[in-house]
Amino acid sequence: MGAEEDPEGEGDDAEAGGARERARAELEAELARRFAAGDLDGVMAMAVEGYGAELFGFLVGLTRDPIAADDVFSATCERIWRGLPKFRWDSTLRVWAYAIARNEFLRSTRTTARQKREVPVSQIASIQQAIDRVRSTTPVHERTAVKDRFAKLREQLAPEDHMLLGLRIDRKMAWNDIVRVLAEADGEAAAVDVTREAAALRKRFERLKTKLRELARQATSEE
Repeated sequence: MGAEEDPEGEGDDAEAGGARERARAELEAELARRFAAGDLDGVMAMAVEGYGAELFGFLVGLTRDPIAADDVFSATCERIWRGLPKFRWDSTLRVWAYAIARNEFLRSTRTTARQKREVPVSQIASIQQAIDRVRSTTPVHERTAVKDRFAKLREQLAPEDHMLLGLRIDRKMAWNDIVRVLAEADGEAAAVDVTREAAALRKRFERLKTKLRELARQATSEE
């Protein structure tokens, strides 16, 4: 499976990974400061600037359709905005945003007739500008489904398995945070044993790696 055979992301440059974590920690601290000051507009605009592109890329990977991803991204921004005043900071805002994106994607798969939804935050210029920048500047490889062999194989997986791989491999998310993303429903954090669920996800992840290797062998034998 080439360069992506390392599903744990162990080949990721440690220095680059550390720099990303520090940047995220600084962003979360500023988001919390603005939230405490009551600047919800500022929190939303900064969150979209900081996390919008990776959320959009995550949704493109799940939908395999940039147009459908755009609809789900709009619904995700709307849901974040509506839930922001009640956000309790039980997790980082990034993890909460991914949980909302995941739920909006699942909701979109249950909707037979998609309708373009107006996002209330569009009335706030700074937030809408941030959303527009995400749509116009997200790299091509994030806006279109990657068509390498490994991505093709991942498309055969169930949505929740696809999410698990996306969060762990593509987003380098910690196991405890992945538990929170997958457990949260409609903005409400579910009461789960994070340590036990993280261990269960690790086992599931290993089974998925085995399954993908088998699918790769089958694909190679059929060529």
